[in-house]
Amino acid sequence: MSSTAEHTPVVIVGAGPAGLTVGNVLRAASVDCVVLETESREFIETRPRAGFLEEWVVRALERRGLAGRLVERAPVHTEFEFRYAGERRRFPYTEITGHHHYVYPQPLLVTDLVREYADVRGGDIRFGVREVELHGIDGERPSVSYLDPASGERRLLHCEFVAGCDGARGVTRTALPAGHATVARHDHGVGWLALLAEAPPSSDCVILGVHPRGFAGHMARSPEITRYYLEVPAGDDPVNWPDERVWSELHARLAVPGTRPLTEGPLVEKRVLDMHNYVTEPMAYGRLYLAGDAAHLVAPIAAKGMNLALHDSFLLADALIARLREGDDGGLRGYSAACLRRVWHYQEFSQWLAELLHGPSSGDAFRAGAATARLRRVLGSPAAASTFAELFIGKDTDH
Repeated sequence: MSSTAEHTPVVIVGAGPAGLTVGNVLRAASVDCVVLETESREFIETRPRAGFLEEWVVRALERRGLAGRLVERAPVHTEFEFRYAGERRRFPYTEITGHHHYVYPQPLLVTDLVREYADVRGGDIRFGVREVELHGIDGERPSVSYLDPASGERRLLHCEFVAGCDGARGVTRTALPAGHATVARHDHGVGWLALLAEAPPSSDCVILGVHPRGFAGHMARSPEITRYYLEVPAGDDPVNWPDERVWSELHARLAVPGTRPLTEGPLVEKRVLDMHNYVTEPMAYGRLYLAGDAAHLVAPIAAKGMNLALHDSFLLADALIARLREGDDGGLRGYSAACLRRVWHYQEFSQWLAELLHGPSSGDAFRAGAATARLRRVLGSPAAASTFAELFIGKDTDH
């Protein structure tokens, strides 16, 4: 250990949306903290990630002074389109709910949050750290150590609380002792080939293609970049999907009469995502509090992941401030339960939507028929459409 150990009230492990939001909210309240990140600043500001933000999330960021560039630059989405059985059907969720989505890719949000935390608010963030370890989290004096990339020295940060915001593969979720937490997991049994095309969007809205050959999705990222998804077998290798095959399959699954063909372009990213969800319960142990993917993962089926991570971060930051400034530990004691209400709400909706999208390609005639009935009900019943729209937009989910 370093002979010159430091002290800070809060150590935040991970500089994704959750960790950076916690850091920014703490800094605004004059609560000192240190953010530790294993990757470089350039890496976290450029790695491709999701881009759908629910309106309540943006309003919450606005109240904390963290959404200026987002609101100025992010396109607003008010509807999406189902394509199935040779038909196209628009679903106007804003008309139904009065709420909309913002499309703002995670790298842009992370760039904004890093700038605000480090450059504007003077926050302490340490990039490229190695071998992060947590110590004494079950006691009154926890600490976090790491290997300094510049000096090679192991440094020690004494703290009062640790915020674990380092994602599904991070060190903090493995710090929970065996038998303390339950990890509930659901595997959808399929993969999604995630694609980024250097091509203009082929529609003014998200397209969800429900097809016997598998789900296909179209999501605009910018005027020059489009995100596509293709349902593939779980564990498939992107090598099996040369560009020509990808575009052929996208055309087959998304083409309907009366629509313009997809605009093709170079595919600059191909990754296979295995569609699975998990929830760690409780999301806290001793002085360690998990947030975002460190605590729960929701497959990108309903675009809920980043929204959940930010919800956790708002609750955690406010609870830490109440404890450190006022001695009120009620927020921390209730943190896990408060987060999990929304987590399970979104997990259930994601599972429901997954069956609608994947049932027709499952090879199971019963699942296919039930999924088609589910889709027709959403499109044909005002009551079903209203319920679906509110779930899709994330409205009123804390009850």
